[in-house]
Amino acid sequence: EVQLVESGGGLVQPGGSARLSCAGSGFTMSSVAMSWVRQAPETGVEWVSTISKDSDGGITVYADSVKGRFTIARDSAKNTLYLQMNNLKTEDTAVYSCATGTRWSGYTATGQGTQVTVSS
Repeated sequence: EVQLVESGGGLVQPGGSARLSCAGSGFTMSSVAMSWVRQAPETGVEWVSTISKDSDGGITVYADSVKGRFTIARDSAKNTLYLQMNNLKTEDTAVYSCATGTRWSGYTATGQGTQVTVSS
């Protein structure tokens, strides 16, 4: 059974940084594309970033809203996905979830999410 467990959320001041983790089990993370998505109150799910599987080069892509501030990475030895978030803005406040798959092919599994609140 595929399981994804996120951690690392919390309260962060504007301009601050946070690193989210997504621990995977039941599958080999390096063999699939992985994504981060987020959902703010009263809005739909927004795609944040995707990293392709290792055999496709581990290519990373980002939404325009986070490009240059967020970095997605994967530690294959730990079967863990990360999202480093820098220069956080109040509009980044959302529940962040990791998912297997991509916005183009569809998400096949999603974690429960971790809350990130950017506020002074």
